Amino acid sequence: MGFINNAKANEAVRVAAQAYAEGRQVLVFKIIEAGTSSRSTGLMAGVGEQIEAIESQGWTLSDMSATESKTLTGERAALVCLFRRR
Repeated sequence: MGFINNAKANEAVRVAAQAYAEGRQVLVFKIIEAGTSSRSTGLMAGVGEQIEAIESQGWTLSDMSATESKTLTGERAALVCLFRRR
C-alpha cells in the first residue's frame, strides 16, 4: 500500500477508534478512491484497506453507496459507508 493509502487507512483507524470510544453506535465514513478510470473493472485502490482499518476497530460495514465525480480531481469514486458497532 502506498504512502497516501497508508495515511488514509491511518485516519480511518483514528476516526473509528474515537467514535467507538465515544460509544457511538453508527459511523458514516466517506472513502474517496485513488484516481483511476471509471471505465475499467478492477481493484478500487485503497478502499478495501480503509474498510478493513475501520472494521479492525470494532465496526462492521452495513451499507455502502457510491457516486462518481469529475470535478477538480478527474474521475474518482466516492463511497459513503455506514458502519455499525459489533
